[in-house]
Amino acid sequence: MPTTIRRNQCASSLPFPPAAMPTSWDGSRPRSSPRGSPSWKSWTAFRYPSELDMNTPTDGKSIQAESPTARIAAIIAGITSESLDEQAFAAAKLLIADGIAVALAGSVEDAPQIVAAHVHDMGCRSQASVWSFGFKTTSAQAAFANAVSMHVLDFEPMSSPPTHALSPTLPVALALGEMLQAPGREIVTACAKGFEMQGRVLLASSHDRGALAFHTPGVVGVMGSAVAASHLLGLQPQQIQHALGIAASRCAGLSANTGSMVKCTHCGNVAIAGLEAGLLAKRGFTANPAIFEAKAGYVETFFPKHFDYEALFAFGRPYRFVDPGMAIKFYPSKYPTHFGIAAATALRKRIADPSAIERVHIDIPEIVDADRPRPRSGLEGKFSFQYTVAAALLDGRVGIDTFTDDRRFRADMVGLLDRIQLTRDPSRSRDTRNMQVEVSVVLRDGATHKEVCARPPGSWGAPIDRESHRDKLRSCLGVRLSDADAATLIELLDRLEQLEAGDIQRLMGLLRGPARPS
Repeated sequence: MPTTIRRNQCASSLPFPPAAMPTSWDGSRPRSSPRGSPSWKSWTAFRYPSELDMNTPTDGKSIQAESPTARIAAIIAGITSESLDEQAFAAAKLLIADGIAVALAGSVEDAPQIVAAHVHDMGCRSQASVWSFGFKTTSAQAAFANAVSMHVLDFEPMSSPPTHALSPTLPVALALGEMLQAPGREIVTACAKGFEMQGRVLLASSHDRGALAFHTPGVVGVMGSAVAASHLLGLQPQQIQHALGIAASRCAGLSANTGSMVKCTHCGNVAIAGLEAGLLAKRGFTANPAIFEAKAGYVETFFPKHFDYEALFAFGRPYRFVDPGMAIKFYPSKYPTHFGIAAATALRKRIADPSAIERVHIDIPEIVDADRPRPRSGLEGKFSFQYTVAAALLDGRVGIDTFTDDRRFRADMVGLLDRIQLTRDPSRSRDTRNMQVEVSVVLRDGATHKEVCARPPGSWGAPIDRESHRDKLRSCLGVRLSDADAATLIELLDRLEQLEAGDIQRLMGLLRGPARPS
């Protein structure tokens, strides 16, 4: 008799044919956690029949004749938690702490609230926590919801070449880590590999921001999330090839939705897509195993003009999140706007009365999607040079509350936006490690003030110091947590690579928070 799927019944609760059920290397069923999910050691140890002939080398040295996809899959599989040095662990932990703090702060926004309600109503198995909302769902749905919270403020670290590497990757690693009871060391390693995959793909493609029609995380983030999942699932090299092939067919994210709620779901979509790619590949689901180099494949579709495979194969040498590292955001807005914000904030210190501003001129590189003279909402203001500069000049600061509709439509903001001119100069570098933004202000008494910013705070040339980063963490975590719980969470994250499964469950309990009324 065919299986009937009742309304609200999860696919994950459907019976599977015996041949598809996971078995360990010795043929036994995997151990289960108290909640019924396989444990980390049992899940990464058991093998499907399709794995038995997977003998691809994993050292990256014996596979020169292999296809590019096979070669990068083998390199990825060969990287273990023992491969990462202390510097890599330290850099990854700082980023993880930042991403988690930003996600908790973002969870109070409208989009994550809607997504959490949607995920909650879907029901499903209790595998992983939805942060700040007090319930569990499947690992995939939890990763989706948490990635939305992490990206909604546009406050998570920025990679070089530019992309949002954390929100597609970190929610996947923590959701799978919670489900599989993985130790912290493996969760950090999964994140490191996922971050690196995104950085290497962009480096190989020459990272021309104008060449990619899609929102960047929608194209490279899904590969990072698939790689993070592959580590925690213990995928063999050929399985990683299939996971990448599955993930590649789920690239998406239209830049036209920048400034709307949909943008934050781009990272949520690739988080769930990459995680599911790993789970499907683990079960023996196949894709084109040569997806990078295939005709009409990943590279030809998204990076047809240039792709340097040697840059991809240099995976981890060094890790891009270590060198050059990522910029820690001081302001919750599109990263190039930070240059204008920093310049305008410096100018504000020299302007006693912002109502005396006659006109403002902003000179920027050719960044069309951040030229928004009159954003339609506070949310869209995150992606506007004009709005962010105006806010910095009027308030002397830019924070989460800058991007409310109330602030956007106050009389002083509306009036100043009408007096701002912007010039896009194609000769200026758009590379965020080398770009400059100039802000000039003319006062009613004729006085002129000018400021040029080439290194906003938290950037590669002006890295954040430990105490300033602690301030950001405490401020963001304080949106949802008490001071005591925030301090406990920070302490756990400081030693994340040392945490065993029990401590990870404690950490996830803090992130999940108390159950909320339906």
